[in-house]
Amino acid sequence: MNQLENKDLFEQIHKHPLFQGVLDSEFTSLMEKCTLKHYNKSEKVLYSKTPREGLLLILTGMAEVYVQGDDGLFQQEVLEVLQTGDMIGFSSLADFLGEPNPHVAKYTVEVRAVEDSYCLKIPYSVVEARWDDETVRDFVLRQVAVRLRDIYGSLAEQVKLANQWGESDPFIRRIQDLMNEPVVSVVKDESIQIVAKKMVEQRASSVVVNDFDGTLIGIITEKDIVQRVVANLSKGPLLAKDIMTTNPITISRYGYYYEAMSSFLLNGIKHLPVEEDGKVVGMVTLSDLLRKKNRGSMEILQKIEQSAFSNLPTVKSAIYDVLGQLINDEIPTVHTLEIITKLYDRLVNHCLDLAVASLAAKGKGKPPVPFCWFTMGSSGRGEQFLLTDQDHFLVYDNPDSGDSERVEEYFALLGQEIVDHLHKAGYKLCIGKMMANEENWRGTLKTWQERLRGWALRATNDNVLLGHNFMSFRFLYGDDNLHDEFVKMVKEQVSRSRIYLYRMAEQEREHPVPTLDHPIRALFGLRRDSIDIKKHALFPLHHCLQVLSAHHGIVVGTPLQRLDALVKLNVFSPEVADDIRFAYEIVLKVRVEQAWGRYLRKEEGTSEVKFTHLRSRDKEELMIALKAIRSLQNQTLGAFGML
Repeated sequence: MNQLENKDLFEQIHKHPLFQGVLDSEFTSLMEKCTLKHYNKSEKVLYSKTPREGLLLILTGMAEVYVQGDDGLFQQEVLEVLQTGDMIGFSSLADFLGEPNPHVAKYTVEVRAVEDSYCLKIPYSVVEARWDDETVRDFVLRQVAVRLRDIYGSLAEQVKLANQWGESDPFIRRIQDLMNEPVVSVVKDESIQIVAKKMVEQRASSVVVNDFDGTLIGIITEKDIVQRVVANLSKGPLLAKDIMTTNPITISRYGYYYEAMSSFLLNGIKHLPVEEDGKVVGMVTLSDLLRKKNRGSMEILQKIEQSAFSNLPTVKSAIYDVLGQLINDEIPTVHTLEIITKLYDRLVNHCLDLAVASLAAKGKGKPPVPFCWFTMGSSGRGEQFLLTDQDHFLVYDNPDSGDSERVEEYFALLGQEIVDHLHKAGYKLCIGKMMANEENWRGTLKTWQERLRGWALRATNDNVLLGHNFMSFRFLYGDDNLHDEFVKMVKEQVSRSRIYLYRMAEQEREHPVPTLDHPIRALFGLRRDSIDIKKHALFPLHHCLQVLSAHHGIVVGTPLQRLDALVKLNVFSPEVADDIRFAYEIVLKVRVEQAWGRYLRKEEGTSEVKFTHLRSRDKEELMIALKAIRSLQNQTLGAFGML
């Protein structure tokens, strides 16, 4: 750099807000601490591992800030372009100001000259010397504010692009980004005419009903008005509280898309009030979610609803596509299984609709008495990802005297129709024949009462196994009142079957979870090279939660629902429950990833996991998980005095 050019640059620096007004002698002293350097085009100005010890001022030319990809050459993401007069290094100002940093930055950005450039490196000692000047602090504050605004703008653009092109993004989008606000609301004593008028004026398909203190107590939809007002003209003047649906299901504004979709699918509703701090702040509808979801992923719902017996197999492929997207995008395993289980539930319910319709088309009529259909096994526990064997049973109401034969004949036929439809959809036949087409897995409420009593009285190993599978039951289709009666009956039988529960716990004592008192090398290297993830981890966890919950009067719920119920009963402390949740997530994650990998490689399915196929971190997490399950097993044994 020649002398004239050097003089021009220093004059430019002297006029910069960081140095403006500084006396010549002080300016010279400060410049001695700074570094003025020329960079050729494409030359790196800052490396990713360069310690950030100050600010960088672009005096001439142009530079770009980017993140280097894993391949070290071609994958580069440019974050911003710096022009003459721009600065970089504000992200490390917090360190300069003495703020603690709990994060260890493994990777930082790099800076490269886009064209020949002069840059001035300003150490924090110089910034500190000028920090008492109010104009300097004002300049830095404005620069940080501008940079923060630009970063948020860039981030918003990236999210927008991701929404357009990402496959599973809509599943993890927040409800607050999807809801309609402000929510249309009325008080409980508002007349129906006012309610209807508000809905028309606001073009809303629903309104929330509040108590006088603003508490949400109900919801009114267009369907409610048609069914409860228009279809009942003989009734007198009605108020909002007379036709509302009480205690509506809600969702947090910070909930996720897939949680809302699960609520819609599970509860058969189309409107979800959105809450924050106990107050309704918006409304999200099923239509909102379907509009926001990209075309490919949500076509599956339409595919399920429109499928007939002949094309049921196509639904399995569509669900597997969604499963693959969720696994590839590393959505937490528990959430992935919630999504996929709800899709399977939708498929199963459709299959039962088709089965009932098929019998009617064959001249067998409609169900002669109310009935319920329950799923068991991984489906009952809400853990389905790849289609499993069929595990299910039928319960139907006690028939009138003299009508038993006709009722039995109908449900024998229905059980077979259900099995045939599920088999067509991809569910394999159960090797143990635990299916509704088998006489032992269907019956009246009275028959099931006698069956459970028989298992308890003859608590053989086989009957204990039947009990474990049965206790994972989950109601999916049929009459709600009959379901409630059935659950009540099961509770009564369990309360009278302490010996049976004792035998279930005894089985756990005979099949302990592998001990973890050995180092990783011994457990995963020399002594063991694999583990049956179902037999040694999932089954003990399931069985212990089932036995403990039954011991405390809880006979329904997924493993996590049972765990929450046991915490409320003070059977588990919140800390112990967290350990069990962690164990559950880790074991499911290993199970799903290993099984999905085998499916993609077209290998035979097995629950055996080779340790050589696990990452070191996965092995360590699995050790912790097995230890937590072993503790759960011990607590279960202790509840029955077996320790």
